[in-house]
Amino acid sequence: MSKLLSPKNGGFFITLAIESSCDETSAAVLKNGREVLSNIISSQIDVHKKFGGVVPEVASRKHVENIDMVIQEALDEAHVTLGDVDHIGVTYGPGLVGALLVGLSTAKAMAYATNTPLVGVNHIEGHICANYIEHRELKPPFLCLVVSGGHTHLVYVKDYGDYDILGRTRDDAVGEAFDKVARAMGLGYPGGPIIDDISKNGNEKAMTFPRIYLEKDQFDFSFSGLKSAVLNYLNSQKQKDIPIKVEDVAASFQAAVIEVLVNKTIKAAKLKAVDTIVVAGGVAANSQLREVLKEEGEKEGFCIKYPSTKLCTDNAAMIGCAAYYNYLNGLISDLYLNAIPNLKLGESR
Repeated sequence: MSKLLSPKNGGFFITLAIESSCDETSAAVLKNGREVLSNIISSQIDVHKKFGGVVPEVASRKHVENIDMVIQEALDEAHVTLGDVDHIGVTYGPGLVGALLVGLSTAKAMAYATNTPLVGVNHIEGHICANYIEHRELKPPFLCLVVSGGHTHLVYVKDYGDYDILGRTRDDAVGEAFDKVARAMGLGYPGGPIIDDISKNGNEKAMTFPRIYLEKDQFDFSFSGLKSAVLNYLNSQKQKDIPIKVEDVAASFQAAVIEVLVNKTIKAAKLKAVDTIVVAGGVAANSQLREVLKEEGEKEGFCIKYPSTKLCTDNAAMIGCAAYYNYLNGLISDLYLNAIPNLKLGESR
């Protein structure tokens, strides 16, 4: 363990992190896990918009094109060289396997060439750790609601790297449901920010879409039924040749999603007797979710925290923060580390 506590840089650790799990190519440099010296993100949103979603093969090719430049830009902006880096953190799952392999192969090659420790990071854990960057005072234990395009989890964070999953989606992730509903209304991609924006001009009580709570005292989620209810409504209106007010549909759908997320999150926080609730993942940028959770959570005496918008979406800074704590816990990966597209939170590498 002593070798882990010998940074090269006068008492502080320098982490180089790489993220390529989906359609953002990102590299970041951090000091002592929480201070971001650089966080470079090359987004592919404009590339995938015309397809209505992420095309895995296209994403992988774009990662190959961008990754070397992104890493170099991150090092340059942080004013460090590879010789200053104490460890290299990299996402190895969950995500698109081809996209993951680009970042992972690059990180392994750099670790081998420079004899630098490699630290594999679970992408979901990275989202949770984004809050450590945003809120320097934050320490476990706390409850985290992870909401993104591919994941919906309620996680009790007992300690750094120690997680108890209280609930997860049984079907669609919340961000996936947003994208599918937006596509059905012809709103474009990505659906989450678009629905959030147009909902501001809609009536959330115009339609009563179902709130799916599942079994009593159950913290799992299900959004496929709600999504189907919205699609059925849209089809019914079209068949009857009745005009659809997309702002009202969007607002009503979003209200149904947020009601379930907020109620289950607060209930779980009470169960675990924590005083802090944090939100993580791309959907954590949703303005209505932030507003409602803050209002309802503070009524119940909870402190509500969430990252800035840049740290909500996929980025390497959050991976670097998770890598730092993994490294301190002695979780160093070998060069046989492979991409695991369906990696679960808490699974060992």
